[in-house]
Amino acid sequence: MNKAGLSSILMTVALLAVGMIAEAQQPKKVPRIGFLATVSPSTISDRVEAFRQGLRELGYVEGKTIVIEYRWAEGRVDRLPDLATELVRLKVEVIVTSGPTVTRAAKEATVTIPIVMAQDGDPVGNGFVASLARPGGNITGLSSLAPEIGGKQLELLKEVIPKLSRMAVLGTSTNPDNAPSLREVELAAGAFGVKLQYLDVLGPKDIETAFQAARKGRADAILALSSRVLVSQRTQVVDLAVKSRLPAIYRNREDVEAGGLMSYGVSMTDLSRRAATYVDKILKGAKPAELPVEQPMKFEFVINLKAAKQIGLTISSNMLARANKVIK
Repeated sequence: MNKAGLSSILMTVALLAVGMIAEAQQPKKVPRIGFLATVSPSTISDRVEAFRQGLRELGYVEGKTIVIEYRWAEGRVDRLPDLATELVRLKVEVIVTSGPTVTRAAKEATVTIPIVMAQDGDPVGNGFVASLARPGGNITGLSSLAPEIGGKQLELLKEVIPKLSRMAVLGTSTNPDNAPSLREVELAAGAFGVKLQYLDVLGPKDIETAFQAARKGRADAILALSSRVLVSQRTQVVDLAVKSRLPAIYRNREDVEAGGLMSYGVSMTDLSRRAATYVDKILKGAKPAELPVEQPMKFEFVINLKAAKQIGLTISSNMLARANKVIK
């Protein structure tokens, strides 16, 4: 080989080496995830921590190998469109939503950035996915739809109050999953022979009015549907239930931890932890359109004995043994 040929080869090798060194020195892009919620951080702190734990279990280190951009509407639904648009402007890789109202805001803000629902009562009915098996768009995630919850909640109330005949149901009609949840309870009430009094809570000012109506309607108990208003005003709701001496059952464990009597429902912390697996799959190249929406797998029953004592209620040992958690 002549000198010119050797020089050419050496030059090529040198250029390749320089290129490889430059590539190695170039900082790897850290993916950014948007996390959008209607409420304040403290309201769903357990769910947020469960999501972060899910990411840690998958090997992510927050602030180093992944960045989470949190956006909180602090109970103001009107802020959601602007917050969703802000995440789109930041060009996050994925947006994680904490409920149907939030998912709708994200959906209206982007048709290209993948959206992962941490929970949704009716993803198909709400128009977010074409089907659970094949979502078909840029949205996928987890469904909290579980038709059996209403029946189980009534069964538990009947066990605590054998003479239960009238029950007030608190809900928010503007919540996307309010109607299907109410239908579940109505079917169960028909089977148990319980008369329902639906009380619409559209804002914080309606909560005390609803309890007054429940007392006037001679309700034996309260059943609270999933509602952003009731969640954001959790303390007031559980305090009024105790003050009214009305046994109440909720869908979220956090309500019982705040002083409510008992809850039965899908484990929202489990759904939040599992949402991290969707983020991971999408970051690794999976398309939301082809990732099936998962159904809830874990349910939890929580009892607060302190709340029971406050309203003069005795909880049987058999019932306590069935609870996933008993607060004393």
